[in-house]
Amino acid sequence: MYQQIDQKYAEKDFSNAELREGELHNCIFTRCSFRGAQLEEVLTTHCQFVDCDFTEASLQTSSHKDSAFTNCLFGRANLFVATFEDCKMIGSDFTSAQLGGITIKGGDWSYTNLRHTHLKKQHLRNIRFAEADLSECNLEKVDLRDADLTRVNLRKARLHGADLRGAKLDGIDFKSFDIKGVRLDFAQAIAFASSYGARVG
Repeated sequence: MYQQIDQKYAEKDFSNAELREGELHNCIFTRCSFRGAQLEEVLTTHCQFVDCDFTEASLQTSSHKDSAFTNCLFGRANLFVATFEDCKMIGSDFTSAQLGGITIKGGDWSYTNLRHTHLKKQHLRNIRFAEADLSECNLEKVDLRDADLTRVNLRKARLHGADLRGAKLDGIDFKSFDIKGVRLDFAQAIAFASSYGARVG
């Protein structure tokens, strides 16, 4: 068990490091590498990770609150049962990351690359995903009520049973995915009909 408070690191290499069960508070990491690092059960609060590389890192059961991971790489990282609460993830890339059992509570996931990920039955209410890439994701039975999905790429996403009521859908291409079984509110239903040329009213 270790604890780091108010530390700053720039371009430091933590690749393959054993960093399990640590606590990081108010720390800043800029362009640091955590490739292949063991970060299981790590707790971060009010930390900033800017342009950091977590490729193939193990973050199982880690917990992050009010932290920021901006423009970070999580390719093939293991985030099984990780928790992100009110975190800023803007521009981060989750290509081939393992997200099984992940918990996301609030926060800003705008411009993230989440294509091909499995988020089935997740509770993603009120989260900001503006301009994120969710193409070919499994979003079946996902709760996206009141989320910001402005200009999100949902091409070929699986949304059967998903709840989008109250979500912002500005700029969404309704023709790029199957809307069968999706719960929409009245305004969204009108927008969907209009996208296919229907005249409402």
